[in-house]
Amino acid sequence: MVADKGKKLKAAEKGEDEIDVDLVVSIEKLQEIQDDLEKINEEASDKVLEIEQKYNEIRKPVYDKRNEIIKSIPDFWLTAFLSHPALGELLTEEDQKIFKYLSSMDVEDFKDVKSGYSITFTFNPNPYFENTKLTKTFTFREEGTTEITATPIKWKEGMGLPNGVNHGNKGSKRPLPDESFFSWFRETQEKDIHDEVLDEVAEIIKEDLWPNPLTYFNNDPDEEDAYGDEEDEEMKETMCIHNIYGREGNSSDDEEEEEDDDDDEDEEEEK
Repeated sequence: MVADKGKKLKAAEKGEDEIDVDLVVSIEKLQEIQDDLEKINEEASDKVLEIEQKYNEIRKPVYDKRNEIIKSIPDFWLTAFLSHPALGELLTEEDQKIFKYLSSMDVEDFKDVKSGYSITFTFNPNPYFENTKLTKTFTFREEGTTEITATPIKWKEGMGLPNGVNHGNKGSKRPLPDESFFSWFRETQEKDIHDEVLDEVAEIIKEDLWPNPLTYFNNDPDEEDAYGDEEDEEMKETMCIHNIYGREGNSSDDEEEEEDDDDDEDEEEEK
């Protein structure tokens, strides 16, 4: 009996060993497949970048043509900025005066798309600063950081940011509503590429405003507010009418109930 138990234990151990070997072999095969998928994904990413670079070159003359047309529309970029739900909050009254001299804006990816991009504001001669172009550039480094550079603004005498200083909080993702939009050009510290938001203003301009600014140029916030006010007024009127008719209906019901009660009382007295 003891010998039989020993044989069974050895057989069980042998079976476990065989299962472990099979498991290891399966995991190794699975890893090989995952490695193949990783190679395919890398190739796909490279192809996507190649296509993006190709179409960036195709888009460039179209964007240039668009900019030429925009130049003929008074206050185009000012209107588009002010109509944007996020960007409109960033322009002070003084900024709006400066934006009237903004003739064009360009967002341009580097030739190697994954290396970075730049945003350039081009101004007509104005009484505020000497620059004709203000550019902010984002360069993605291989070590995982982003280098941010910007054109220093050469303010004319008596002009500049309030008190000549930037009142924004360090590390803030966008200028505070009560400070100049142009303080954004002073935010040039290096950032970790894994930051939740590298530069919110830049991302909104690049991903939302730049692709189709006409959407925001045609969007009039005042009209939307007026439309909303009209809807509110209509709702109030409807509720008032409902309440009035509701009360009238209740009054007539009450009168009917009172009449029924009177009839009942008369019948009892007759009895």
